[in-house]
Amino acid sequence: MACYMFDALTIRYDRIVRKEDVDKVNPPKFDKSNDMAELTHLNEASVVHNLATRYMADMIYTYSGLFLVAVNPYCSLPIYNREYISMYKNKSRDVASPHIYAITDQAFRNMLEMHENQSILVTGESGAGKTENTKKVIQYLAAVTTPTHATGELGRIEQQILQANPILEAFGNSQTVRNNNSSRFGKFIKIGFSRSGQISGAYINWYLLEKSRVVTQSPLERNYHIFYQLLCGAPASLREKFLLDGKVGDYAYLKNGQRTIPGVSDADEFNNLTSAFTIMGFSEQEQTDLLRVIAIILHIGNLEVGAERSSWQAKLLQYVQVEKLCHAMGVPVDAFTKALLRPRVKAGRDWVDQSRTQAQVQFSLHALAKTLYERGFAYLVNRINDVLERDSASTMFIGVLDIAGFEIFETNSFEQLCINYTNEKLQQFFNHHMFVLEQDEYARENIDWQFIDFGHDLQPTIDLIEKSNPIGIFSCLDEDCVMPRATDKSFTEKLHSLWDKKSDKYKPSLLKLGFRLKHYAAEVDYSTEGWLEKNTDPLNENITQLLSLSDQPHIAQLFADDAEGTLTARKKKGLFRTVAQRHKEQLTSLMTQLNSTHPHFVRCILPNHEKRPRKMDNVLVLDQLRCNGVLEGIRIARTGFPNRLSFAEFRQRYEILVTHGGGARGTPLARATATGYVDGQRACSLILDALNLDKSAYRVGITKVFFRAGVLAELEERREKLVRTVITLIQSRARGYLQRRYANKRLHRAEAVQVIARNIKASQTDNPWWKLYVKMQPLLIAQRETVQSMARDGEYRKVVVQLADAETEARKVSERARKLEAEMKKVQETLESERALAIDQQEILRRTQTREADLEEQLAVTLEDLDMLEAQCEELLDAKRKADKEVEMWRGELENGARIMGRLEGEKSTMDKRIEALEADLRTKEDKEGKIHGEMEQL
Repeated sequence: MACYMFDALTIRYDRIVRKEDVDKVNPPKFDKSNDMAELTHLNEASVVHNLATRYMADMIYTYSGLFLVAVNPYCSLPIYNREYISMYKNKSRDVASPHIYAITDQAFRNMLEMHENQSILVTGESGAGKTENTKKVIQYLAAVTTPTHATGELGRIEQQILQANPILEAFGNSQTVRNNNSSRFGKFIKIGFSRSGQISGAYINWYLLEKSRVVTQSPLERNYHIFYQLLCGAPASLREKFLLDGKVGDYAYLKNGQRTIPGVSDADEFNNLTSAFTIMGFSEQEQTDLLRVIAIILHIGNLEVGAERSSWQAKLLQYVQVEKLCHAMGVPVDAFTKALLRPRVKAGRDWVDQSRTQAQVQFSLHALAKTLYERGFAYLVNRINDVLERDSASTMFIGVLDIAGFEIFETNSFEQLCINYTNEKLQQFFNHHMFVLEQDEYARENIDWQFIDFGHDLQPTIDLIEKSNPIGIFSCLDEDCVMPRATDKSFTEKLHSLWDKKSDKYKPSLLKLGFRLKHYAAEVDYSTEGWLEKNTDPLNENITQLLSLSDQPHIAQLFADDAEGTLTARKKKGLFRTVAQRHKEQLTSLMTQLNSTHPHFVRCILPNHEKRPRKMDNVLVLDQLRCNGVLEGIRIARTGFPNRLSFAEFRQRYEILVTHGGGARGTPLARATATGYVDGQRACSLILDALNLDKSAYRVGITKVFFRAGVLAELEERREKLVRTVITLIQSRARGYLQRRYANKRLHRAEAVQVIARNIKASQTDNPWWKLYVKMQPLLIAQRETVQSMARDGEYRKVVVQLADAETEARKVSERARKLEAEMKKVQETLESERALAIDQQEILRRTQTREADLEEQLAVTLEDLDMLEAQCEELLDAKRKADKEVEMWRGELENGARIMGRLEGEKSTMDKRIEALEADLRTKEDKEGKIHGEMEQL
């Protein structure tokens, strides 16, 4: 049959498909449905069609059962102003159209009503719009929690939370193939709230900064925004201070990628950055220190390293560039050159100067640049947290997670594995919350439920990456990092021997050194080249110790832990922690925080790879919907019971619907309660029967009542209408009673005044003492009031002083408590990380001991074989000695025979000579006889 298909450009074409492959179309009334779970015919084509039609109409948000789907519009839309914020404030989800503000408002109201921490997980592929939606969440929370003023301006803390985003974007975002403002690190922003619902502070946890981007980028990407903003927007005096006299193309770490972003001015962005620094309370010196690190990295990239002609010893080619770099870092040139080219290393018990090759020096410079950027970024985030963290303790928080999405590039390395592993864990958390918990809840409550096989079991892939026993990829990498002769090739071969043909998630890579891993989104080929170095993240200790003594205080502070003789330096030497171990610890901490909150999910969708508005690649979108579990979530919301209440909550909230009114006493519930105790399950069943709800719209479990989507909204409307009527009646009667009481009181007072006036006038009109009292009374009252006022003023001043002292002491105590709590939390986190690390080390030690035992057994067998071979060797040596004697004997006889043969040969030659002489004489005589005979014949 012919099927007419339409794309974003409305180009019509025909395609022949089989009849069984064609899905049913929803009626026109379901076009552009707000919630895809409400579609009559729920299939993949209908879901994609609904998203596409809404996307073409600039409706980028769509509900999908219990969560929100957001499609990147790739253009600015007027749907984030203050009018839209007011439209969604304190509104239920069904009142307004789908929006990120609706999800945020739901989380905010849940936090206030249920007193439970909330989290909003904004996830999706790179370029799908996660960062922008995260900013909109923070913008909405800052707006709705700000007290209403005439000016409508935000408070100080709200402004600072919003202004933290431009700073983090400048230092943590860059241009990628899919996104012009891609976040290259993960962040979990915890916004704290007081009991009254006001923002009381914030804290930012960051994860997995992509350090490798500092030194290398693909041709279609850029380095972090701050490098270009500094070169294009900073004043000339500041660039001269940092000795930056070139353009973007003059620096090695920038010239190989893109230099500009269409429609973005790096100079304007730098001005916005400085304004954000000012609002955040950064001093000019702090701003200079942060930008100095960026300048130092640019100078490091321009160092040219060569090699001596007579040897492989490395040398620095441009001494002027070395001087610029050392001036920016605040270290001596000679000391830096020696630490870089001939560092002191420990060989046994002695310290020696080790010569470095050109490749080793280049690697040390790259490692220094990446470490500088990472530590500078960590300092920046800590400084922002110092500003956002307030003295008052936050009782609740809403966490917003924005982390790099799933990545598949032409060459995927260690960084991509860490990012994809993180997304694998987050996808598992999503599946566990949205799918497994739903089914477990129905099973516990004895609810009839048709279980669905979702096909998203991610645990095997996660175990393959993180598990210690059997050894996973990270553990195998950590183990090889401490082996003296391990290489990337030996590590890859070890992985093949451990997992090839033993897990359907793992396959060797056929084209290069690496492996293929099956993730929830797709199969990804990983190249293991350089993994051992990336995991150990080695630094030149001579350089780090030199930088800890820098003349620049900020540089010295960044490397203070590396100073020789410090406790931290000794700890680092005694306890080695790899990049994989640190990432596992950070991810474990993140998942612990997420598991302690009530999550809300926002699934961001990438519409196309060309970054064009109003263009949707249906195949690309459908693939993301499958991988993200959106379709399965719709089926659960459609067939399940997403809303639930405990029996006590249901009775407390909705029993009024059947107990209020003239006929309430005749209801089954009233008759049951009148006879005695009624358990919660039976009471809820009686209430639901009295409400005349459809039996298929709810289920009564063991401890809870379950409702289909939309049922509670109907009950809420009925309850609000009834409560409004009851409250109006109570208010009218109360106001009538108060007004009548007030009127009677005024009437009695007026009558009493008239009686007293008549009595006084009748009895005291001509009394002189009364006249004197009447004249003196105002003066006495005024004097008494003056004395009382002065006494009250004195007491008030004392109370104000006491209150100020108490507030000061309370702030000090609160600050001390907060610091102690933070220190205790850090100690607990350190203890947990050390315990986890110890477990990993014990596992590695156990495997090493097992291998040692195996090797000892092999050694014993080898020694036995060696003994047998030695015995056989002795027998062979005896036989050889006998053979040697026989050889010597035969050699003597052979020599005697040779001598006899020589003598006989000599005699033979002598006889031959004599024979030749005799033959010659004979021939001579014959000639003479012939001549004589001839003469005789002549005669």
